[in-house]
Amino acid sequence: MKQRWKVGELAELAGLTIRTLRYYDQIGLFSPSGYSDSGHRLYTESDITRLQQILSLKELGLSLEEIKSVLAGDHISLFDIVSLQIARIKKNLFAQQKLLQELEHVSSLMVRKQPLTVEDFTKLLGTMRMSHEKFFAEKRENWNVHLDRLGAILDKHPEP
Repeated sequence: MKQRWKVGELAELAGLTIRTLRYYDQIGLFSPSGYSDSGHRLYTESDITRLQQILSLKELGLSLEEIKSVLAGDHISLFDIVSLQIARIKKNLFAQQKLLQELEHVSSLMVRKQPLTVEDFTKLLGTMRMSHEKFFAEKRENWNVHLDRLGAILDKHPEP
């Protein structure tokens, strides 16, 4: 008999949250093979294999949409995936190196007890802002997804 796992068991096994697995199901990325008589999601070994592929691609830096596309068979080669990750890492490294240079410049001025100019501060702050914009854009996108889902739920179940 084939082993089946409920969503909570799979979440614990994979180190994910139940919410994450439900979200993957909602967006059509990772759905269970079946449901119990009481409506619980049930996952099989082949589902676990697919989840491992998803987590591996996510670890390489692919977005959920890119992962969905790869798993749907949209001929993205392993080389393309690796190239995409290399480009992302280079971009992040460049931004971090630029921030490091600005911080070292300000630090050296401070060590030499030289005054910091408005230009020094604005250049540093601009570099810091660019470094953090990506982080906050990703967080904002995640919140928008969650708010959209909440809105859809509330639309389906209006208050009496």
